[in-house]
Amino acid sequence: MSRGAAIATLGALTLAAVYFLIPIWWLIVSSTKSNTALFNSNGFWFSDLSLIDNVVDVFTRQNGLFSRWLLNSVLYAGVGGILATLLGVACGYAIAKYEFRGRGLLFGTILGGLLLPAALLTVPLYLMFSQIGLVNSVWAVIIPALVNPFAVYLGRVYAAASVPDELIEAARLDGAGELRIFFTIGLRLMSPALVTVFLFTFVSIWNNFFLPLIMLTDQSLYPVTLGLYNWYTATREANYNVVITGSLISVIPLVVAFLSLQRFWRAGLSAGSVKS
Repeated sequence: MSRGAAIATLGALTLAAVYFLIPIWWLIVSSTKSNTALFNSNGFWFSDLSLIDNVVDVFTRQNGLFSRWLLNSVLYAGVGGILATLLGVACGYAIAKYEFRGRGLLFGTILGGLLLPAALLTVPLYLMFSQIGLVNSVWAVIIPALVNPFAVYLGRVYAAASVPDELIEAARLDGAGELRIFFTIGLRLMSPALVTVFLFTFVSIWNNFFLPLIMLTDQSLYPVTLGLYNWYTATREANYNVVITGSLISVIPLVVAFLSLQRFWRAGLSAGSVKS
């Protein structure tokens, strides 16, 4: 690569990084301000340090309901992410490693599911869940999240590339059953795919807004996204600083999840790079 091309690439990457970091910087700065300072000071620089007061206000408003919303989001995203990852990757593994009639049609149908916007399915899901009495329950948020075409797609691609057929045949000759092969061999070799699917699913469920808005009426069941929206729209008092600070706090679990699981990505990328 020439020097000019390297400089152009570095400049483009720098601009992209700035573009993505500006909203984060604004969120951090704004969460340290009171309501008055939000409108009377520079939006991208600190004015008065009211972060502690804002945090206390967030966790004490409505008898500490924000903590319940945060735990609800952890429950929805954690349980939904784990189950959706296991089901999706298992389905992708089965499509990749087993020969059966209609396998190509099944996989094509799943790929078609990737093209459907999630919001398009919300109203049909509400009608279905209302008939079986699961509206306004935790299952109304968790169960729809279990169906993840992206998890199936990535699981199929990664199983075909990282789980050798010879290894599966050897395990069968040793007397291992199909479930044991999948859980002891397949999942270990597909760990980077598991982490990728889990993180994408976790973030998707955590940021999900429209489905909980339709399904839930009890505030104690709200995820943090819907709870902050309710604070922003349902109260007449000016509480922008509380909503902004709550938004900053709600991002922290996502950052922790990415930082704690990124080592599995590195392990997956380097697996097989050294031949003994």
